[in-house]
Amino acid sequence: MAVNLVNVENVSKVYGTRALLDGVSLGVSEGDRIGVVGRNGDGKTTLIRMLAKLEEADSGRVTHSGGVRMGVLTQHDSLDPTATVRHEVIRDLADHEWAGNAKIRDVLTGLFGGLDLPGFPQGLDTVIGPLSGGERRRIALAKLLIEEQDLIVLDEPTNHLDVEGIAWLADHLRARRSALVCVTHDRWFLDQVCTRMWDVQRGTVHEYEGGYSDYVFARAERERIAATEEVKRQNLVRKELAWLRRGAPARTSKPRFRVEAANELIKDVPPPRDSSELMKFASSRLGKTVFDLEDVSVQAGPKTLLKHVTWQLGPGDRIGLVGVNGAGKTSLLRAMAEAARTQGEVQPAAGRIAVGRTVKLAYLSQEVAELDPTWRVLEAVQRVRERVDLGRGREMTAGQLCETFGFNKDKQWTPVGDLSGGERRRLQLLRLLMDEPNVLFLDEPTNDLDIETLTQLEDVLDGWPGSMIVISHDRFFVERTTDKVYALLGDATLRMLPRGIDEYLERRHRMEEAAAASAPAPAQKPVPEKSAADQRAAKKELQKIERQLDRVSEKETKLHSQIADNATDFTKVAELDAELRALTAEREELELRWLELAEDA
Repeated sequence: MAVNLVNVENVSKVYGTRALLDGVSLGVSEGDRIGVVGRNGDGKTTLIRMLAKLEEADSGRVTHSGGVRMGVLTQHDSLDPTATVRHEVIRDLADHEWAGNAKIRDVLTGLFGGLDLPGFPQGLDTVIGPLSGGERRRIALAKLLIEEQDLIVLDEPTNHLDVEGIAWLADHLRARRSALVCVTHDRWFLDQVCTRMWDVQRGTVHEYEGGYSDYVFARAERERIAATEEVKRQNLVRKELAWLRRGAPARTSKPRFRVEAANELIKDVPPPRDSSELMKFASSRLGKTVFDLEDVSVQAGPKTLLKHVTWQLGPGDRIGLVGVNGAGKTSLLRAMAEAARTQGEVQPAAGRIAVGRTVKLAYLSQEVAELDPTWRVLEAVQRVRERVDLGRGREMTAGQLCETFGFNKDKQWTPVGDLSGGERRRLQLLRLLMDEPNVLFLDEPTNDLDIETLTQLEDVLDGWPGSMIVISHDRFFVERTTDKVYALLGDATLRMLPRGIDEYLERRHRMEEAAAASAPAPAQKPVPEKSAADQRAAKKELQKIERQLDRVSEKETKLHSQIADNATDFTKVAELDAELRALTAEREELELRWLELAEDA
């Protein structure tokens, strides 16, 4: 029987006049893998902070079983800005100790791309202070995963990870024995990792068995039976379920919902997009030419990111663009956007980008545009346009589109300055769509958006007639909204991938294996192959050195204590410090010899 790790009993939490959690009771047991979903602001982060005892409940209680080891990744790290990555992640482990630990090697390679942390200026010895928020977050995640825990609590762990990093993290968490509670908007990740879901809504938490796909079905079934939600929201859930059932097969390894019931629920739901109709409408708005790239090279400073790219974005094309960080995805969009803005006058470093005369581009960048903080939400949208044509006879007022994106009538009168980061992101998207563009560039559009807002955005894009390029690490969003996937694999080329992101991950894995196989060996004299006797001798000496290292470590600990005890006796401290330096030199020699022998053994 699974041991109970954490109990949440009748917990309530109020902020101002709003009850975020109202009499919630939950439990986490050994082996649980729980995904937490819900709208932004409904209390997901508050729930897991109280679960981890980082925040007090107003009433009720949270109890941990005796001796439970818990690791927590919060939105804000507590790393020492003056420390190095080595100190925070590996602590005081000697090189031969951490390099011989398979878990540490796996975590460093999975999160940073190599044991030497290739993206950091001084590798493991990089000081944390000047690093970006994304880099600090990966360091905090690595620090947590290297430790042994009974329960891991993660708040948005996939933020700042690329597609490969997210796939690695899913594999890593599945292989761990630790229980897991995870808040994330990444629906692919939820499907891969979780076996239970908590849906935080209006002060309560609904529990569901299975991953995200199973949760979508169960929620749609619950809402159909209870008839408690508005028809529009039910239709959105059913539409997403239809895509899950008819789209990429077997999104969970062992689907747990009843297939017959799911098929019955979606039998009258049409496919998400009528691609031929949208293509016809897009052609009428755009003509034959949208973007034509001929022998284009793209540079970022002195670095050439793309070479001799010839490619075409046609009317109605819906493209997902994936690739390693720094490969040039955003730079490519910026070059195309600049050519469109200047009507072809500004061109890339080499080659030419031809832009159709009727192109009206909207570009959602990763930076949230600043708006007048005194404007109301509705006013900010109406300043672009009062009504928007969504194609196929669909028209919406500014207020209606605001409601579609989660701004109810009360929220529409909120000053822009009072909005959260996610709400500002939604407002930025709204303003772009209100301008009736016929080409959309979306660079990481899912940042800060909750799952319900993502499904609403996907619903709007389903009927949007135009050409679109999406850059996103959210695999679910890319597969859901686009028809083709192109990849920048880090070799300055652009390739179409018929099998999508699965093929991208396979290609990247093969490229890494090939690079490792062809990497030149360090400059050194050829080492003759060791005989069995030599290997036995090396192993014996290794064991001897390890015992010596243990003794040196004990002596160093004693010397540190003696220095502390004699802090006011400067003569004694100087003698002890000299001994300590001699021991340090001895330890470094032993470690070097250990590394040499490890190859022989």
